[in-house]
Amino acid sequence: MSSCSRRAVAGALLLLAACGDLPQPYRGRPGGNSAVLAVPMAIRLAISPPQDALLDSQGAQDLADSLANALLQAEVPAIATDTPLPLDWKVAISAERQGSSIRPRYRLIDADGREQAVTEGDRVPARDWQNASRALLEQVAAVAAPKITQQILRIEAGRKASDPLALTAGPPRIHMAGVRGAPGDGNAALAREMAKFLGTQGFTVQDSAEGASFALHAEVTVGPASRGTERVEIVWIVSRRDGQELGRVAQINELPAGRLARPWGDIAYAASEEAADGVRTVVANAIAPRAGEQPTAAAQAIATPQPAAPWAGPRSAR
Repeated sequence: MSSCSRRAVAGALLLLAACGDLPQPYRGRPGGNSAVLAVPMAIRLAISPPQDALLDSQGAQDLADSLANALLQAEVPAIATDTPLPLDWKVAISAERQGSSIRPRYRLIDADGREQAVTEGDRVPARDWQNASRALLEQVAAVAAPKITQQILRIEAGRKASDPLALTAGPPRIHMAGVRGAPGDGNAALAREMAKFLGTQGFTVQDSAEGASFALHAEVTVGPASRGTERVEIVWIVSRRDGQELGRVAQINELPAGRLARPWGDIAYAASEEAADGVRTVVANAIAPRAGEQPTAAAQAIATPQPAAPWAGPRSAR
């Protein structure tokens, strides 16, 4: 593949946004104190309305909202949502009947889908649970939140004991969380090429969320454009471990109709090469030192991109 052909494809791509300091509010309602929360493990908990908690749809939503609010009051980043971000941990709520009572159960699941802990709440009379009021579910959540917080603290203590520098030393680790929506082999080709180019930008790229401080995923939309062409839009979304979306890099192009159903080849190469610079800018803005502070090792790693490094595979659990 010649450099001219690569640049010809790249030249048609339009970089719309690559600024990590643009306003990017939390998705949903994570709470205004999320930037200064005290729990040392830098994660966000996503809580979906439970399907197996013996509650109607309103009760399930109320329980998820109440638990998220209780965790925020305990200074744990949490949000009630059906659409968790790539690095979010999840709290899966269920409930079972025990005689004349209902006991809720909470499973703590990491960003790679591994169960990390299970805790139970206090029993609630079945007759009260069947028509649970918001006030009752807030009481249930108030009991559960300290137990979940303690589980998180134990997990964090264990991780620090086994790898105290895992989250702070060396180049920034970014979880390549995948691409969706592209026809042909576009999803795989874009993810593969982007991982390679991020390696040249000073990142350690991994396909596991364990230990990653940032996540990157892309959404591809293809639709008809002018006669005989299709319009393709690729949006690369950078998020942080606490759930904040840091920025987006958007690319738009028009290609001959049907071209994207074939192997992407030069298209994936060119799109990823151009977008990698934007991704690096987003992360660099997020970790830039304040006035008078020394840059961290992670900031130094992406301030001066290094030669291409091999893509890190799944990082074993520690």
